[in-house]
Amino acid sequence: MHSSAVFLIEFGAIILGLGLLGRFAGRFQFSPIPLYLLAGLAFGEGGLLPLGTSEEFVAIGAEIGVILLLLMLGLEYTATDLVSNLKTQYPAGLVDAALNALPGAAMALLLGWGPVAAVVLAGVTWISSSGVIAKVLGDLGRLGNRETPVILSILVLEDLSMAVYLPIITALLAGAGLAAGSATLAIALGVAGLVLVVAVRYGRHISRFVSSDDPEKLLLVVLGLTLLVAGVAQQLQVSAAVGAFLVGIALSGEVAEGAHGLLSPLRDLFAAVFFVFFGLHTDPASIPPVLLPALALAVVTAGTKIATGYWAAKRAGISEKGRWRAGGTLVARGEFSIVIAGLAVTSGIEPRLGPLATAYVLILVIVGPLTARYAEPVATWALGRSRGAAPTPAEREPDLVPSTDAPAEK
Repeated sequence: MHSSAVFLIEFGAIILGLGLLGRFAGRFQFSPIPLYLLAGLAFGEGGLLPLGTSEEFVAIGAEIGVILLLLMLGLEYTATDLVSNLKTQYPAGLVDAALNALPGAAMALLLGWGPVAAVVLAGVTWISSSGVIAKVLGDLGRLGNRETPVILSILVLEDLSMAVYLPIITALLAGAGLAAGSATLAIALGVAGLVLVVAVRYGRHISRFVSSDDPEKLLLVVLGLTLLVAGVAQQLQVSAAVGAFLVGIALSGEVAEGAHGLLSPLRDLFAAVFFVFFGLHTDPASIPPVLLPALALAVVTAGTKIATGYWAAKRAGISEKGRWRAGGTLVARGEFSIVIAGLAVTSGIEPRLGPLATAYVLILVIVGPLTARYAEPVATWALGRSRGAAPTPAEREPDLVPSTDAPAEK
């Protein structure tokens, strides 16, 4: 059979399969990410039916998927929001990093993988899944809850940290020395700072330049600008994903809203391709040997995320029930953990890191929505039994606030 025909058959089967898996996940109201990863395992190295001619195209689609994921995330926030979050919520961000990055680093060192793998695995366990968490908050009707701004602030700080973290691991994985790595980080911080300043002062002018009443022209300009900036960023060894994230931050108002609606289907398509691509490069036979460490890491970091959310919500004056809800909601890991692990897999620093990250994300992307739903009632029941007393006034505080406190769209 002609190679182009094989390519169309293979790629068409992948897209059709992803659509059916997404529909299946939607029917049972859980994230399709674990199903996409399992699909990649089935069609990858050592899987049931390894791909042939379409793998290179899938790799390109996966890279676009990462770029669109970060662009859409940047569109959710304005530069002013980011600056405000940095000023008011940075202690919660520091606690989040300490409690959730250290277990990953410690596990890598215990397994004898070395310091570079430790930095990578620290990022895998640190970053929560903004996509999964946003969907869970909507599904559970908690967008108006008092603890939701606290949750979103932590997610924003994590996303901002990516602008610093990704260049660091990019330099480490490339084997750059101290001078080269410091130069890369300096460039990354300089570019990020410059974009934030430009976005705050000239964001309206940029949005007016990009804006168009024609959806086709708006889509082409935003997508073209994003890919261009991502490519320049990667050429500077800053990270294409960070470049896309900064483009999203720079756009605001009607442009951001319009671009969000136009790009959402493309993001969902290429993000699904990205998860499949990650699974393609993970041999299913390599997962069982790392399943026990992945499970232990999942248990520990689920607990540390709950502790992070509880502490941050308590600091913000949220009731005890809201503190448990905040902690349980933050447990899910997903796209960003896979993005970080994917960089390590392509560099080849540690062959077992990819399988461990896959197993870890599979566990927590399933457990995360469950902890979001049940952490508060389980904790309330357990504490009620241990105290044997009536609820305190703080515990009787209403769960909801007026809709004006719900997170505003960009």
